[in-house]
Amino acid sequence: MRAQGAGGQNVNKVSSAIHLRFDIRASSLPDDVKQRLLALRDHRISKEGVVIIKAQAHRSQEKNKADALLRLQEMLAIVAHVPVLRRPTRPTRSSQRKRLQTKTQRGEIKSMRGKVRD
Repeated sequence: MRAQGAGGQNVNKVSSAIHLRFDIRASSLPDDVKQRLLALRDHRISKEGVVIIKAQAHRSQEKNKADALLRLQEMLAIVAHVPVLRRPTRPTRSSQRKRLQTKTQRGEIKSMRGKVRD
């Protein structure tokens, strides 16, 4: 397809832009990767589950094709990384005790700052 933007006569006569389409559901990716890719909030993913990448930065079609494939690979690399689930930890009993002791000590110090009564 033809590219948009500046470029003079070259833009009007040369079809150098690339529309890369990648069907997520029909691909051979693992199911968990497919689910994470479909869950991405990306404007390049259509409602039908097709990734559409438009590349028109370069003057040659080969460079645009390589650029579109690189962007698809980057998107897949982000999704392929499995996030590590955080396991919540509880504070130890001694740390809870220390916290409460320091709170009472600070409270006593602050209570001493009041007016002196006879």
